[in-house]
Amino acid sequence: MQTLFSKETYLYWYELMLLLRKFEEKTGQLYGMQKIRGFCHLYIGQEALAAGLMTAIRPTDNVITAYRDHGLAIAKGISAKECMAELYGKATGCTKGKGGSMHFFSNEKRFFGGHGIVGAQIGVGAGIAFSDNYLNNDNVTICYFGDGAARQGILHETFNMAVLWNLPIVFICENNQYAMGTSVERTSKAADLYRLADAYDMPGDSVDGMSCEEVHKAMERAVKRAREKGGPTFLEINTYRFRGHSMSDPAKYRTKEELEEYKEKDPINQVLNTIMANNFATEADIEAINEKVRQEVEEAVQFAEESPYPDASELFKDIYAQEDYPYIVD
Repeated sequence: MQTLFSKETYLYWYELMLLLRKFEEKTGQLYGMQKIRGFCHLYIGQEALAAGLMTAIRPTDNVITAYRDHGLAIAKGISAKECMAELYGKATGCTKGKGGSMHFFSNEKRFFGGHGIVGAQIGVGAGIAFSDNYLNNDNVTICYFGDGAARQGILHETFNMAVLWNLPIVFICENNQYAMGTSVERTSKAADLYRLADAYDMPGDSVDGMSCEEVHKAMERAVKRAREKGGPTFLEINTYRFRGHSMSDPAKYRTKEELEEYKEKDPINQVLNTIMANNFATEADIEAINEKVRQEVEEAVQFAEESPYPDASELFKDIYAQEDYPYIVD
């Protein structure tokens, strides 16, 4: 079986997606045990959007997303320990226990959230891209949002300015088919969301979000265009969440048949099948990866359990950016 990508790439995709899946499954379990409180949105089923992205960008590129942010944060390099500690509200978390599930952040890893307000990250993402353009570097910003956020007015305002200013940004609509509990077909006459780009003379495309290969190829084209001063691109990447919108959502608005249909396209299984069909790994190799991931998740839970809560003195810290913040220019 011939493949477009290397053995190393497929093994990287498998391990990363498995880590995201197992981290989220453990998160769901801990939420049920009330170890994790507040809002919590799992990334289960959408892992290919994180894996395909990471093989198409540089570590210096920026990623910003909405509140379903655990998977992208870990993919961008924030450790599972820091992420789990943040879910626990502990001081060792990636936002010092003050952000929780919806507000992961790491300036070092170029991950700028985690935003609780629907669509807010679209404008912020364009602002980050504007800064890179102003500084005349070749960084690219990847801005994720859901199909629900595609109905927000800020999307149209930002698209207009991004094209006008030729910003180095790739807009990604993670279309998991439901805005909370409302299907795309019930919220828009135009079901092909990527066509929204047409009104702004912006390149737009529809991508299979259950395939790491297709996500990578689409991302690579869009990032190359942005890095070469070609301006923004809008990608509608069609995916599916296997769980409800949040932990409180029983997802009764969709059929079991629909869910099972998408589970047959599980991106982790697809990559694993490719690995085995091409003899990229033995059963023992796969079991070693599985065990490595299991231990990483368990260590993250132990780290979170043993970490302290933030001190009350932290309450008014980190409200404003420090002077050495990279996007502040004298």
